[in-house]
Parts: sequence; C-alpha cells; structure tokens
Amino acid sequence: MKTYLITGGAGFIGSNHIIYLFKKYGDNIKIINVDCLTYAGNLENLKSVENFPNYKFYKTDICNKEEINKLFIDYDIDRVIHFAAESHVDRSIKNPEVFANTNILGTLNLLNAAKNAWETNDGFMPGKKFVQVSTDEVYGALGEEGFFYEDTPLDPRSPYSASKTSADLLVSSYVFTYKFPANITRCSNNYGPYQFPEKLIPLIINNALSGKDLPVYGDGRNVRDWLYVDDHAKAIDLVSEKAKDGEIYNVGGHNEKRNIEIIDIIIDYLLKALPDDDKRKKLISRDLIKFVEDRKGHDFRYAIAPDKIKRDLGWEPETSFAEGIIMTIDWYLKNFNWLESITKGEYMKYYEEMYKDR
Repeated sequence: MKTYLITGGAGFIGSNHIIYLFKKYGDNIKIINVDCLTYAGNLENLKSVENFPNYKFYKTDICNKEEINKLFIDYDIDRVIHFAAESHVDRSIKNPEVFANTNILGTLNLLNAAKNAWETNDGFMPGKKFVQVSTDEVYGALGEEGFFYEDTPLDPRSPYSASKTSADLLVSSYVFTYKFPANITRCSNNYGPYQFPEKLIPLIINNALSGKDLPVYGDGRNVRDWLYVDDHAKAIDLVSEKAKDGEIYNVGGHNEKRNIEIIDIIIDYLLKALPDDDKRKKLISRDLIKFVEDRKGHDFRYAIAPDKIKRDLGWEPETSFAEGIIMTIDWYLKNFNWLESITKGEYMKYYEEMYKDR
C-alpha cells in the first residue's frame, strides 16, 4: 500500500486530486492531507472521503519543520504531491512576502524532510517520488502565436510566478545535486468543482447569479489555456507513477480562450440553464460586465504544449472546454450553498478591497 503526503489537499486542485486517487485506487492507498486552511482551503471539499479509514488530515503549515519532519517519522511516505502554495497573482502583488515564505521556504522544508527520510548510504529508497505541481506562469508571456515547451526559458513576471519559479529551481537542484527522486509538472489554468471564487470562472458564475458586477481586467482580450481539473489529476498521477526522475512535464488543455469569451459563455449558459421562475435569472445581464484597470504586469497570453507528456506517458486532455465548462457551471448551480458559504467574511473583505477603486 502506497502512502501519499498531499500538501494543500484542502484547496481546489489538491482536493480534486485526493478524490481522484481514492476513486482510482480505493483501499490500496493511504493519504495524509496537510493544509494550513488559509482562505482557499476548505475541508468541505473533502466530505466524500473524510471518513475513509485510509485518510488523515493534519492542519499544518508546510513551513513548520518540526511538524513536517514528524509526519515522515510517523508514516512511511512513498509519494509527496506538493500542491500547497499561495497562488493568486493579485494577492502576490499586494503581499509578496507571504508568497516567498510559503512557496519557496515551504517547498525547501518539504524537500529537506523527504530527503532526510528517504536517503540511505546507497542513494534513495526505491519507489519514492516527490512531485512539484507548478504553473505555466513560470515561462512568462506569449504573443499571439507560439507555445510554452519544457525547455522554454523561465521568465516569471509576477511575485507569484517568481516564487513558483524559485521553488521549481530548488526541486531541480535537489535532483541534480543529490539525485533526489522528483518531477515537476507545469499546468495551464485549471477549472472545475471546488475552485475558490477569486479565480475567473467561479467569480463570474457567483457574481452573475448575485447580480453583481462582472469585473474584467483591461479589454478582456488576454488569453489563457484551460485545463479541466480531473484531466490534471490524471496527468499528475501518471507522472508520479511512470516518469523518470528529473523529468519536467507541461500539462495543458488545448483550450485557449480570451477572458471576455469565458464571460460570454457563462452568461449564455446560465440564461439557458436557469428556469424562468428562478429569481437569479433576472439578475443576469451583459450590462454587469465592468472593464477595470488592468492588473500590474498582466501577461497577455499563456499557451502550453503537452507534447512531451503525451509522447512519454500517453497522457492527453480528455475534456473539451465546451464539455468541461458546462459540467463546471452545473456543479456550481447544484452547490450554490457551498459557493455562498465561502464568499463571506475574509473573502468579501478582500474582494471589496481589490475592486473598490476600479
């Protein structure tokens, strides 16, 4: 039985990955979920697995050396899947120190804990793996054409992407210096259930259903490549099981959309899906779209080429955006109470602060 240490497992991608692993492997795995439950961590995401005998949750900061080392002492950990990170660009612009601490020093702490637990006189224990889950933002920005490849020079443009780049380089340095068993994955924009509504898709769904402004940076023409979160989970699992140590893999969805396109798609589907007697339907209008001052250093376009992971591991995205966006909107409609519960308190203070002068 493999034992997984999942960091940031109460967050959007982490919780979806835990659910995916249990669906695939069932009782044949044990999962230790470590999350310090900041604003984006929500244990309600994991209600479907919280009572599983092979699931344990620890409210722990990845920067806490003593607690992280103790987990490696208490459990024979085979896989570290490292999601835990401060991940929102806007927040990194306002408070870069938090991002440097969590994303860089936290990753270093995990690397040292795993290295200390797995290293022997003859190298590292067989079957161990550390997967650093990163982002396409480490590559910088693209123009109208071209793609990011694994050998594209790293060129981060925000404090967030700089902190993730630093973490990636630490992982790579451990691979080359110590022969540490690790891989790095770099994904495009994820979407799907349980995403915190400061990100574009759940933000627009929530605001549209509430009759609030739909804020769009700049002219809305910025392009992102969208990846359904379950497809991402499958890719990470393949990398953790089959990739050679040291390999880096881009994980992209082949679903490029301009931000304003996303908003139009969401509005159209909500108006179609909601019954006429649903009071929220009357609140939805394109008049809610509000173009706001562009984000500082806003990258124009991301587009990632997943050719290598398809060639080496046989992975490719299975969910088209047309299919995935409907599944996503339907999930939020069915789980609107979940959405409402996390858009109160600290999140609303943050939201109002971010957009009050725009």
